Amino acid sequence: MRLLLVEDDRMIGESLRAALRTEGYAVDWVRDAPAALGTLATERFDLVLLDLGLGPAERAPGGDTVRDGLDVLRALRARGDATPVIVVTARDARGERVTGLDAGADDYIVKPFEFDELTARIRAVLRRHAGRAQPTLEYGGVSLDPATRQVTHHGVPVLLSAREFAVLEALLARPGALLSRAQLEDRLYGWGEEIESNAVSVYVHQLRRKLGADFIKTVRGVGYFVGSATSGATPA
Repeated sequence: MRLLLVEDDRMIGESLRAALRTEGYAVDWVRDAPAALGTLATERFDLVLLDLGLGPAERAPGGDTVRDGLDVLRALRARGDATPVIVVTARDARGERVTGLDAGADDYIVKPFEFDELTARIRAVLRRHAGRAQPTLEYGGVSLDPATRQVTHHGVPVLLSAREFAVLEALLARPGALLSRAQLEDRLYGWGEEIESNAVSVYVHQLRRKLGADFIKTVRGVGYFVGSATSGATPA
């Protein structure tokens, strides 16, 4: 999963980005409101972690004035962008929480917080956004638990690397949906991380070796999907 972290405090930003990457997320980080709006206008993310206190007023792309994270949130929703947003802020007054949620936030967590609570909230928001009630992803005898990062194949535990897990999670999240190599790379790598040309093919090969040669299907020159042969594949 690819996250955008919007946080102006360098120490907090660096530590959060590093911790989230160890959990298998691809994390990109911007430090001000205009950069957040510009990035979200041109790139796709599965979720945004948004600080509210982002410093003085600036001009965003298009000329809109954005003063803080709340302006980012309002502008995002005003242009019809439904990307899930969790507000991560030190503003703990009840009125601030109500305002943030009413402006379009999907959740709100107050600093300081325990990291495991943040990751649980990320999983819950992503699950709701996908329309799933169950916390696990299951298909064809394969079960994946995002919370424990455990995978089983017909009840037998399967050991996966962090990036094998990320590829499998992306495919299991939407059985039958076709994901291109570029879409899978977006879920694996953040800005500045070197992408090997055949990385996705290698991870798919390793997953097939562990889960069965026919579990992940290929549409040659287009991408990969998980699903039955009769269901076909639709672009994600």
